[in-house]
Amino acid sequence: MSIEFLTRNIRRYLVGKEQDFTFYRANNFELPEIKKIDLYIHIPFCKNMCPYCPYNKVKYDKNLVLPFLNAILNEIDLYYEKLGKIEISSIYIGGGTPTNLIDELGIILKKVKDRFNVTGDICIETNPNDISRYVVKKLTEYGIDLVSLGVQSFNDKFLNLIGRNYSSHIVKPAIDLILQENFKSLNLDLMFALPGQKIEDILIDVKKAMRTGANQVTAYPLFTFPYSTIGAYLKIKNVKMPNIIMRRRMYRKIHNLFTDNEFQRVSVWGFKKENATRYSSVTRNNYIGLGPGAGSNVPGKYYLNTFSVSEYIKKCSQNVSPIALKMDFSNLMSSYHWFYWRLYDTYIPKKELYRIFGTKNKKISRILEIMKLFGLSFEKNGMIVLNERGSFWLHLMQNYFSLNYINKVWTIAQKVPWPLKIEI
Repeated sequence: MSIEFLTRNIRRYLVGKEQDFTFYRANNFELPEIKKIDLYIHIPFCKNMCPYCPYNKVKYDKNLVLPFLNAILNEIDLYYEKLGKIEISSIYIGGGTPTNLIDELGIILKKVKDRFNVTGDICIETNPNDISRYVVKKLTEYGIDLVSLGVQSFNDKFLNLIGRNYSSHIVKPAIDLILQENFKSLNLDLMFALPGQKIEDILIDVKKAMRTGANQVTAYPLFTFPYSTIGAYLKIKNVKMPNIIMRRRMYRKIHNLFTDNEFQRVSVWGFKKENATRYSSVTRNNYIGLGPGAGSNVPGKYYLNTFSVSEYIKKCSQNVSPIALKMDFSNLMSSYHWFYWRLYDTYIPKKELYRIFGTKNKKISRILEIMKLFGLSFEKNGMIVLNERGSFWLHLMQNYFSLNYINKVWTIAQKVPWPLKIEI
């Protein structure tokens, strides 16, 4: 049975025919009345084009920096004209490598703060090769609250295998520089299920990460998106990915090592110290996205900006929205979107669940019964909690279903700046 066939039938069962899962060309730019929302800022520039990275990115080019800066400042104004001085409850800055544009980032954030009422945390991702005393001071100056450092591995062998262009010896000094400042949280990203990696290899990385003083560690598997270059890259390196049995064993060992050492699970892949502020990049419900390839999830609609940096700059310089695609979201679809991300959190508040779906929703009840029947979850303190087993199988479901869906959209969007439609 193909993934596509199974996905279509699951969708039909959950939301029926009222939800069209096709992206269409966005010929207009409509927003509902919004008083409070989160903000995502996408900086697409990278100096190291990692072959495994699926995100929308371009090679750093200083000639593009000023045009991009002016474009994103114009896009901020476009949203201000539509919404007024609304509340921004959190800001997440991703890429690419956002700190490639460390000086310009200050200008962008100042414009956001001038136009909107920013009340929540500001989060940013970066990598060890981009960290310096100057960069860290600037992040503090800009009011950044939470930092995520893409370490991936403390082992040079595996850094080389995934195409990272730095040596592991720079990782600890980069972490120490960040920890010298008063950020609310430092998250370290680690990758597992790397080519040729053994269980003891990833456990060594996890132990090193826990000893650094970082508040949180996110350990996630290597995803091989078909449109990325990682497949060909690994073939050249003549290495193979760990199979599902090995991935299962790795996840169990990683999970248990964290929980045995006073780290609590806060998502499928994330583990933090008990009193630390949680760092999360993906679990926001509604948000506006700025930058090429950024998505906006607003009540009733999902928008996607053009992935082309040049087309993004062109449209924004004309004070025209760079949104390329849209999908209408039914109320039921929005509810399941919320449910999906609570599963990713691995904690589902029952009170909120029943407020959204009602207490007699048979489909949600069946899902919860199946989770309990197969030993994937339990209830505690008003929460439905995924256990270690449930977290792994959710990760696997995401790998086969959600990432397959993303791959279809992004494959076309990266090739065609303004698609007429994308059927998924």
